[in-house]
Amino acid sequence: MKARLDLIAHGSTAATRAARFPDDESLEASAVGALEGLRGRLSPYGHVMIAPSRAAHETAEALGLDAAIETALRDCDYGRWRGLSAKAVAEREPDGFATWLGDPGAAPHGGESFSKLIERVRAWLAQSLTHDGATLAVTHASVVRAAMASALGAPPSSVFRIDVAPLSLARLSGREGRWNLVAFGPLRALS
Repeated sequence: MKARLDLIAHGSTAATRAARFPDDESLEASAVGALEGLRGRLSPYGHVMIAPSRAAHETAEALGLDAAIETALRDCDYGRWRGLSAKAVAEREPDGFATWLGDPGAAPHGGESFSKLIERVRAWLAQSLTHDGATLAVTHASVVRAAMASALGAPPSSVFRIDVAPLSLARLSGREGRWNLVAFGPLRALS
């Protein structure tokens, strides 16, 4: 059995534009317009899932997709840093911020560490290998990064070295109990 998984990072929000830790926000109007231009251009999928967030839902809706909510696709929990800029956090909690940047197992914000996020995404990927054919997941940049690191067998610290812009697509192929990274780039180029 061979599976294909396309992961799309939701469109831009005010938080992504301002380099803030995300909160549950709506898409920017420009993101909705860009997505509507891609409506109908995606290949057909046997399964379509979205993270339980407003941005993921609005991304799927603008693409004209009917999707089921998958809680494993939720964003990393940034705890008390949600909604704050990286600059503000670095000024308020310099030691905690420095620790977080250097240690994927750290969660000084009281939320979820990147190591825990990768474990959660890895478990979901293992379950997703049972889906024959193509699956689409509309989720968050952090989840796409975790999926890419997991597919590559990279250490958790690799998530700090993967940049995922809004409306990026990561394509994975799965067989024989593992996922491989096939492609990564802007959704408009890979659709």
